[in-house]
Amino acid sequence: MAKTDPASAKRERNKHIRWAVTIFLITIFISGLISLISDEVMASSSLGVAFLILFVIIFVGIIFDIIGMAVATAEEKPFHSMAARKVPGAQEAIRLLRNAERVSSICNDVVGDICGVVSGSASATIASLILAHVELDWPRGIGLLMSALAAGLTVGGKAVGKTIAVNSATEIVHTVGKILWAFRNIPLRNKKR
Repeated sequence: MAKTDPASAKRERNKHIRWAVTIFLITIFISGLISLISDEVMASSSLGVAFLILFVIIFVGIIFDIIGMAVATAEEKPFHSMAARKVPGAQEAIRLLRNAERVSSICNDVVGDICGVVSGSASATIASLILAHVELDWPRGIGLLMSALAAGLTVGGKAVGKTIAVNSATEIVHTVGKILWAFRNIPLRNKKR
């Protein structure tokens, strides 16, 4: 049985600690920024626009949950033949799969959880907008209803999304790879003009 190198184990542990601290700081920044923007926009919006913003936030969380799950379950093998044929997005897909732990953490934990928290705050803002226009005997009922609606849409959407992600993991990862490839090649297209 081979012994692990203590210096290598320490470097690996430090790498994990740096990753956790980086994710922590990124989450605080992104969560604060998204909450601030959504609260400002929702407070000055009509009820219809506020509901639209809530649905967009929930939809973004579901999409990133699907991506995180697909990256965690997809196989790398089909992308090697695509990369050999220089199919756009194949190299990026391989990079995603080789960093599946981090990609999944960012998609599911950072973006997905931030969207969950922000949708909760957005539903509270919508409840206050409703209460500003309607007199009710039990005002807490609107807050509870909005929280339940946001939670139900999020959990239900993610449940459906997980099934899609597991059954279509290769296609989803390739689509994300193509999007990353397109963004990476924007400067090249601008130079050709």
